[in-house]
Amino acid sequence: MITDLSWRESALCAQTDPESHYPEAGGTSTAAKRTCMACEVRTECLEHAIEAGEEYGVWGGVGQQELRRLIRARRAEQQAA
Repeated sequence: MITDLSWRESALCAQTDPESHYPEAGGTSTAAKRTCMACEVRTECLEHAIEAGEEYGVWGGVGQQELRRLIRARRAEQQAA
């Protein structure tokens, strides 16, 4: 589990509207994903979301459906190991 969250200090989303990273059902996550793609800590953010089981919101440039797939895949890998 990731315990070092110092990467958050460099996250571009900390400088934007947090609501954009949690779009309502049927809403768009385009602005959030655009912010993520320009962020230098995108990889750390996505890894944190997968390890923490964050199933909601945009993390590391990945939307909720893709994030849930990645979380399920990680859990399956861990169970198989």
